[in-house]
Amino acid sequence: MVISKEHILQLLEEVKDPEIPVINIVEMGIVRDVQINGSQVLVLITPTYSGCPAMKTIEDEILDALYSSGIENASVKKTYMPAWTTDWITEEAKQKLKDYGIAPPGKLESDDFLGLFDKKIECPFCKSNDTKLTSEFGSTACKSLHYCDNCQQPFEHFKCI
Repeated sequence: MVISKEHILQLLEEVKDPEIPVINIVEMGIVRDVQINGSQVLVLITPTYSGCPAMKTIEDEILDALYSSGIENASVKKTYMPAWTTDWITEEAKQKLKDYGIAPPGKLESDDFLGLFDKKIECPFCKSNDTKLTSEFGSTACKSLHYCDNCQQPFEHFKCI
């Protein structure tokens, strides 16, 4: 069997983010590189947060996907430099987040930190900007909770980092 980087990436597109099952780890930007040396495959991943509780599950699912496809000599290595950023999430994945009811991150500008908590996040349901932050943390540390005064729906926002 000839192993290619493209083939490995296709296999990894089947590995979903365990906290957001509509997005895979490739389009999430977690997979940083695939290195092939003969029959050895090394998948480099970057955690979205250094303490992300889903990383062990993601590592196990990467290995399961590779092993079940006949790739027996595979390993996963975490890399922290450069640090993961929401800019690595593909535009298709951001649309999937929105369709799932999670406001996707935008581009983080260097001066955004000054008004981060006052920033109006567009509601993924009705597209209104008449929203407010209700909690800095949602179901996971990478999301915040918001409320839309227009459609009266609570929603999560994937934070820009």
